[in-house]
Amino acid sequence: MPKPSSKSKPKIRILLADDHHIVRAGVRQLLESAADLQVIAEAGDGEEAQSLIQKHKPDVAVLDIQMPKASGIEVTRWVRSQFPEVGVLILTAYDDDPYVMAVLQAGANGYVLKTGQADELIQAVRDVHEGKSALASSITRKLMSNIFKGPEKKIVEPLTDRELDVLRLAAKGFTNKSIGVQLTISDRTVQGHLAHIFAKLQANSRTEAVMRGVSLGLISQSSGNIIEE
Repeated sequence: MPKPSSKSKPKIRILLADDHHIVRAGVRQLLESAADLQVIAEAGDGEEAQSLIQKHKPDVAVLDIQMPKASGIEVTRWVRSQFPEVGVLILTAYDDDPYVMAVLQAGANGYVLKTGQADELIQAVRDVHEGKSALASSITRKLMSNIFKGPEKKIVEPLTDRELDVLRLAAKGFTNKSIGVQLTISDRTVQGHLAHIFAKLQANSRTEAVMRGVSLGLISQSSGNIIEE
């Protein structure tokens, strides 16, 4: 009897999640140009991604970070707790340090950029499926740079309940005035809370504070509409 052909090897089953249909179509075509890859489902937001992952249990979930209803960070954290056997590969346009650290701390197996080469994405999916880490070279350089900057930053003082409330609303894109209205406090008081949050999280901006909060598990980020003031 002839030996089984290598062509009979099961394909790597992929769930693709991105809120832009055109992007999904392009990425799907790229991935399926490789004979061993197959996109079995597509999602347009984080909640749909979770539903389809639960239904299909893909080998690898390829996720964008900024998605409606649930971010790639939240989906990654959920996958790690519910389906640890599913590999998670982040495919995004963002290479900002807070995003990188947040998704890796959430448990992503890989992080590649949409500006990268097609063969890099294909190989990253294969690596994640094999249980390896898959990081774009620029991301690796960033991580190494952060390592040699000094010891990891830690929270010297925990955030108060009110500061956490302010940070959660800031993550959802509300202005200081809107936050003040919802919490029945003045704009100036909100600014004071933000100043304390920046100091405690060792952040220099609203965005950095929010992403630091996400990376530490203090808050979840379901909106990318962070407004700087």
